[in-house]
Amino acid sequence: MPFVTTLTFTSGDRHRLDDTVTEIKESAEQKGVELKGPHPKQPQELRIPQSKSLGPSGGRFESWNHTVYTRTIEIVGYEEFARNVTQRTFPKAIHVEAGVEQRTQVGSGS
Repeated sequence: MPFVTTLTFTSGDRHRLDDTVTEIKESAEQKGVELKGPHPKQPQELRIPQSKSLGPSGGRFESWNHTVYTRTIEIVGYEEFARNVTQRTFPKAIHVEAGVEQRTQVGSGS
């Protein structure tokens, strides 16, 4: 039963995010690692209100808009490669989440 490591990358910097995920994908291809993805998700548009007022007249700063991009990859088996990827130092603009799941093969009876 193989272990599947799911890595979710999020960032407001789409180009840096894509470069990082592409680098991991190319490294996996060079080592013969089974990697699925990257799977992009719909960008999330965030609107952050500014709380400070401009003066006694009650004017306010405009809300700040921010787009968050997400990419997901799955590493099937190859636990050592997955461990090495999760231990990397990523740019501060990129947030990484990792999850590990043990999957049974179809028709294994368990």
